[in-house]
Amino acid sequence: MSDFGRRHHDMGGLDSDPVEATEHDYAYWEKKIDAIRRLLADEKRKMFTVDEMRRGIEELGAKAYDEMSYYERWAASTTNVLIEKGIISIDELGRRMSEVEERLKAEASE
Repeated sequence: MSDFGRRHHDMGGLDSDPVEATEHDYAYWEKKIDAIRRLLADEKRKMFTVDEMRRGIEELGAKAYDEMSYYERWAASTTNVLIEKGIISIDELGRRMSEVEERLKAEASE
C-alpha cells in the first residue's frame, strides 16, 4: 500500500504490534470531556459535529497526535473547533485556564 496522501493519524493497514483491548476505569476528566462533547453536539445546541471533531483531531499534527492520549485529542479538537467558530476566544480560554490553575494551587496549599 502506498503512503502517498496518507496523513499521520491514518494507520489503517499498516503493520503494528497487536492492540491490547482492555477495559479501564475512566478518569474524571475523561468522563467530563465526553459529557462536554455530547452536550455541545446535541440536538439542542448543535455547536459542532462529530465530523468537525474528527477533522480537528486529524489536524493536530504528528507530534501532538503522538504525544496526546485519546481524550486529550478530544479536548484539543473540541477547543479548537469552538475557537474557530467564535464560540470562545483564545483570551477567554487563557483567562479561564489561569483561574483554574490558581484555584488548584490554592486547594493544594490548604
